[in-house]
Order: sequence, then structure tokens, then C-alpha cells
Amino acid sequence: MNGVNGRLPVLLRWLGEAAPDIVCLQELKAPQEKFPEKAITDAGYHAIWHGQKSWNGVAILARAEKPQEVRRALPGDPEDSHSRYIEALAGDIQIGCLYLPNGNPAPGPKFDYKLGWFDRLITHCRRTVCF
Repeated sequence: MNGVNGRLPVLLRWLGEAAPDIVCLQELKAPQEKFPEKAITDAGYHAIWHGQKSWNGVAILARAEKPQEVRRALPGDPEDSHSRYIEALAGDIQIGCLYLPNGNPAPGPKFDYKLGWFDRLITHCRRTVCF
């Protein structure tokens, strides 16, 4: 079983052992209401997430304080319904958590979506602090 709920025991064990300050998760495979917020909070982390049933999904976890959401979708395509990007401030650090599209098979619509998504990411990064 994959996704954040299927691998929750492994995630919680790793959080306890490694104790990272900030964590980015991808491929949650959980709708917004099924994200395991209580278990993550009980493990000492605050979380924001952008879920999606069966596919995609991203989250940012932080120990010190709850990440302050900046955006929950990559700008440039208001019709894009994929949960592939979330951006937040964790203290004074700006974090972009992303789940890149695979794009297979190529050529085809999935590959075209991937190329367009990359173009949007590059444009967004040039407008922010990435480059």
C-alpha cells in the first residue's frame, strides 16, 4: 500500500528517529479530509497539505511552528486540478514542495502537460527566490 496513510507507521517512525525540522511529502494519494493530521501533530509536527483522492498530493511539515501557506497551486494555469504544488513560510524560510508530473507516454497529452508544468515552474521560480 502506498500513499501517506498506507505508509504512516514508517513516516512516524522516521520522524521520531531523524527529527528533521522541515519535511516535504509528495504523492500523498489522500483527499484533503483524509490527511492524517492528528497523527502528525501527535508526532510533534505542524502540517499544511494539498490533497487529492487516489493521485498526487503534497504536504509540508514543520516542528517549530505551523507553516504559513503562501500558495497551494503552481501559478499559470487556473484550470490545473492536480495537487502537485504547495508553498509556505516555515519561520523565515520559503519552501516549495512539488510532485513533478511523469509525462508518459511521449508524445501525448500527459507529456504536453509535463512540459507546460515545467514551464510554469520555471516562470514561477524566476519571479521568486529560486534563481
